[in-house]
Amino acid sequence: MVSLLTMSMSGAQTWSRAHIDLGFRPIKRQPKIKCTVHIDVAELPIKRPSFTPRTAATPPQHTPLRLNIFQKAAAIAIDAAERALISREQDTPLPKTADPRIQIAGNYFPVPEFPVRECLDVEGTIPDCIDGVYVRNGANPMFEPIAGHHLFDGDGMVHAVKITSGSASYACRFTETERLIQEKRLGRPVFPKAIGELHGHSGIARLMLFYARGLCGLVNNQNGVGVANAGLVYFNNRLLAMSEDDLPYQLKLTQTGDLQTVGRYDFNGQLKSSMIAHPKLDPVTKELHALSYDVVKKPYLKYFKFSPDGVKSPEIEIPLETPTMIHDFAITENFVVIPDQQVVFKLGEMVAGNSPVVFDGEKVSRLGIMPKDATEASEVIWVNSPETFCFHLWNAWESPETEEVVVIGSCMSPADSIFNERDESLRSVLTEIRINLRTREATRRALLDDEVNLEIGMVNRNRLGKKTRFVFLAIAEPWPKVSGFAKVDLFTGEIEKYIYGGDKYGGEPFFLPSGSVDDDGKGGENEDDGYIFSHVHDEEKETSELQIINAVNLTLEATIKLPSRVPYGFHGTFVDSSELVDQS
Repeated sequence: MVSLLTMSMSGAQTWSRAHIDLGFRPIKRQPKIKCTVHIDVAELPIKRPSFTPRTAATPPQHTPLRLNIFQKAAAIAIDAAERALISREQDTPLPKTADPRIQIAGNYFPVPEFPVRECLDVEGTIPDCIDGVYVRNGANPMFEPIAGHHLFDGDGMVHAVKITSGSASYACRFTETERLIQEKRLGRPVFPKAIGELHGHSGIARLMLFYARGLCGLVNNQNGVGVANAGLVYFNNRLLAMSEDDLPYQLKLTQTGDLQTVGRYDFNGQLKSSMIAHPKLDPVTKELHALSYDVVKKPYLKYFKFSPDGVKSPEIEIPLETPTMIHDFAITENFVVIPDQQVVFKLGEMVAGNSPVVFDGEKVSRLGIMPKDATEASEVIWVNSPETFCFHLWNAWESPETEEVVVIGSCMSPADSIFNERDESLRSVLTEIRINLRTREATRRALLDDEVNLEIGMVNRNRLGKKTRFVFLAIAEPWPKVSGFAKVDLFTGEIEKYIYGGDKYGGEPFFLPSGSVDDDGKGGENEDDGYIFSHVHDEEKETSELQIINAVNLTLEATIKLPSRVPYGFHGTFVDSSELVDQS
């Protein structure tokens, strides 16, 4: 193989049939060279079993950079150092949380882009009130990993199902991040994978190689390194794709149901730092609340919000002793709920040969309650909640009669098992945390008698921040597969399960409300009036579909047969047809 900087477009190669099932794009061994400066790089892939091919793909187009003599020499030296690093790592076993054979196995295998396909087969009848586009984000690595790879490291891909007058179309596209654009041009991965690769001394070496490439002008690391693969929100006439390591990326939904990347979005120059993947859109004020955390320098955490027309508030710097992984948070009518938990970043652990994402057993988890109109961090009320780690918070509301803030989330243990290999089985327990603002004490209880792993899901988004009765969550069993979803009555503890059956598994159940909801904050009879969207994959037939389920009685209304396999993914949203014409 040749240097990543000198392979011409004529050297492109279709995916190896042995790797297609993983979606890998191996670098061609003997490309045609149109440059006098190149080096042969020994192919040192991670040992992998053979897989049955499922889909073909078109390789990405890449164009050689115009390099001066100094840059060419630097490229040769850096490539040689990388080659030596890969060679040294070759016989080192990978942990399960960084092994591509596990992290992107089965229906986590990547897929190529798929252009718009209209008039899809539909079983049943799509409700007339559904008119718009359901979009769902996910991780989909374009290139074969050269070392460790975690599921969260993959390039962002958005799947779009457009529904109009009972008819449906489908398309999926990569979000063209700055990272992906450069790697496509170079024909291989060069940006470090934040979770799968940055472990120990090898992780330090990869960071040094990456910054060396940046200093030599071989890559541009000044315009973000994120993958935009986690969250989606439609705000101020813009569809934004997000991951907490970068600014959002704006996408455009075309009238045909296709997707286009507009670019990295900084809210017209107002946003200077990253934004987490779960901003909260207040259904009453239409404000967008957000957090930003930094793993290197203080302030480690900042809060800000945007007015409905996109004007950013001043940032509030929230002091933390250590940089903390904060994937999600919550809002009530008057407060912002900020988790400061035990999964933290300790970059010094890499020097000791470990992962920088660690569980800090000496730290006491706590929740911060901050008024939405706060102007400084001193207004935050911190309440300890020991041994609490919620990767996601589903909702929160105020209980004036008890002077409490009630928080609903799924408490996970071991807390860092998503990031680090652990012997214990992961448990994700639907939990109620009550924070007394007067006594500054917190109590916690499991909401279900049955032990069932419940993750990714949502409440009625029209009632976010108010007292809700129902929550719809994925049944993550057998872990990490999702065999169905649960409708949980938070008042009674009753659980209703919708199981896909057979060898069918899905992901996040997305709730689309269709009825009006009372404004009294107590939860009306119509709170569950709506429909559940869920991408479902049949692992035996190797087909994917979008199921639409009545949320009131959990009956299947319609099944849209999709023309492409849809890997298990992360979070989604729905953009109404009336909003499509107003996109900025």
